[in-house]
Amino acid sequence: MQDPSDYIQQHKERFLNELINLLKIPSVSADSAHSQDVINMAEAVAAALSEAGCDEVEVCETSGYPIVYGEKIIGPDLPTVLVYGHYDVQPPDPLELWDTPPFEPVIKETELHPDGAIFARGACDDKGQMYMHVKALEYMVRNNDLPCNVKFMIEGEEEVGSPSLVTFVKENREKLKNDIILISDTGMIAADVPSITTGLRGLSYVEVAVTGPNRDLHSGLYGGAVANPINILAKMIASLHDENNHITIPGFYDKVHELSEEERQAMAEAPFSLEAYKKHLDISAVYGEKGYTTNERNSIRPTLDVNGIWGGYTGEGAKTVIPSKAYAKISMRLVPDQDWHEITELFTRHFTSIAPDGVKVEVTPHHGGQAYVTPIDHIGYRAASEAYETTFGKTPIPQRSGGSIPIVSLFEQELDSKTILMGFGLDSDAIHSPNEHYGIRNYLKGIETIPYFYSAFTRMKESE
Repeated sequence: MQDPSDYIQQHKERFLNELINLLKIPSVSADSAHSQDVINMAEAVAAALSEAGCDEVEVCETSGYPIVYGEKIIGPDLPTVLVYGHYDVQPPDPLELWDTPPFEPVIKETELHPDGAIFARGACDDKGQMYMHVKALEYMVRNNDLPCNVKFMIEGEEEVGSPSLVTFVKENREKLKNDIILISDTGMIAADVPSITTGLRGLSYVEVAVTGPNRDLHSGLYGGAVANPINILAKMIASLHDENNHITIPGFYDKVHELSEEERQAMAEAPFSLEAYKKHLDISAVYGEKGYTTNERNSIRPTLDVNGIWGGYTGEGAKTVIPSKAYAKISMRLVPDQDWHEITELFTRHFTSIAPDGVKVEVTPHHGGQAYVTPIDHIGYRAASEAYETTFGKTPIPQRSGGSIPIVSLFEQELDSKTILMGFGLDSDAIHSPNEHYGIRNYLKGIETIPYFYSAFTRMKESE
C-alpha cells in the first residue's frame, strides 16, 4: 500500500479541527441532562462515517442511546474488519480540578507531548481513538487503498456498561459478521514504545447500602447506643482485605488463572521505572497484594476497590448526626477464569453475612464483564504487530491491561471473533480524570498505522 503519512500531513489541521468539534459535544451518557448531546454526537459520528466513505450508515435505535453502524463492502469474498468504538464520555467532575473547561478543547504542549496534546473530556477515551479509524478509512477510500471490507459499530453507552449493546449484537449477528474486530480504547507502554494489549481484566460493579435507624439521629443523644451505618460500613469494607492485601471473600481466588514464571518474566521485560511511576502519581510508595510487582498487581491480579462512599452530612460546617444510611460503590477487577456473575454472588453473600446486628445491608449489582485474552500467535495480532513495526520502526510489546472492556468477551461469544486492541493513548493521558488529553502525534500516528493493519491482515488472511 501507499505510505499514508503525506496524506495525513496534508490534512493534519482538518483532522484536528474535526476531532475538536466532536470533543465540544458533552456526550455524557451517565447524566440525563446531556441526553440530547449524546444523540447529537451519534448524528455527528454518522455524518463523519458517510463523509469518510461508508456506503451505508445507520443510526440504530436501541432501548438506550443509538448505535451508529456503517459499512464499506468492496467484495463478498474479501475479509471483513469490524471496528468498535464509543462516542459517549465520562462525566467531567470534579470541574474545579480542570485547568480549562472539559468541553472547550485546547491544544497545549507537555513534556510527554512536545508536539502538543488536545485537552478535553473524551480526547483519548474514546473520541480521539475512535476517530482515528474514521480518518484511516477516509485515507484508504480516497487513495484506493482499502484492501478489504470494513464495518463500524460505534455505541453511546460504553461508559455506563453498554446495556443496549448485548441485545443489538445478538439481534444483528449477520449484519456484524466479520473476520476480526479492531478496537482502539487502550494505550501504549510509552510514546516511543508501541505495545498491543493482549489481555483485559473482567469487572463486577456493585453498590452497597447499610441502613441503621429509621431516621438521622442526634449524635449526642444517641451516640454510643445505636449502630452508626457509616462506622459499620467502614469496618465492613476494611475487612475485605487482610494484612497482605489479599481479598477475604471466600472462594474469590478459586478460579484465578495463575501465570507461569516464564510469562511473568516476559512481562517484566517491558520498560518500567518504579520511581518515575511514583513521581508521576506524587506518591511516596506503591501499595498492593503481597508477592506481586506493581505491573502484575494492575494487570494480571484481581482487585477490589471502593469507588465512592457517602452518607450523613457532608455540607459546609457541622451537623452532629448519626445517619440513617450509608452507601458505597465497589468495583472488582477480575482475571481469567473468574466469572463476573459468580464473583458478584460471592461478594453479595459474604458482605451480607458480615453485617452486625442492628443494621440491614443491601447489595445492588450494576454491571460487569468477563476477562479476555488474545494469543500472540493469532493472525490478527501478527498483522497488528507488522503495522506497528512499519510506522514506529519497533516490534510492539504484548501487554496485559488492568482495564476492562466487557463487550470484548461478548463479541467472542456472539460473533465468534477475536478482538485486536490497537491503542495509542498513554497512561498519563488522564482518562476518566480532570485534564484528560491525547497527544497530537499519537492521534496522527494511529491514523497512519491502522491502514497497514488492514493491508497485513488481508494478505495474511488470503494466504491461510
